[in-house]
Amino acid sequence: MFPGLTTKLSEEVLASAATISPRADLVRLTGTTTIATINGQFGGGFSGILFLVPTGGNVATTTTGNIMNAVTMVDEQVTVLVYSKLEGKWHAGAIS
Repeated sequence: MFPGLTTKLSEEVLASAATISPRADLVRLTGTTTIATINGQFGGGFSGILFLVPTGGNVATTTTGNIMNAVTMVDEQVTVLVYSKLEGKWHAGAIS
């Protein structure tokens, strides 16, 4: 994504799990399993942005993996996660 330019987000559906490996920018999560680790697909030591949308119930994150702050993602609402390559962690914040 490039701010100020028209961009297209790739989308996919994934089941929530302790570890997820999204391959798209916008991920619709099924299930309600707590997520501890997110494997980024951008590689090469880059930072990145991920949009998660739970479907069918709230989904929580925990700090036992590579997620900096625990949040509860509300059903059908977008949560933005930003990966910091310096920290090796995802930072989550909800959009309301």
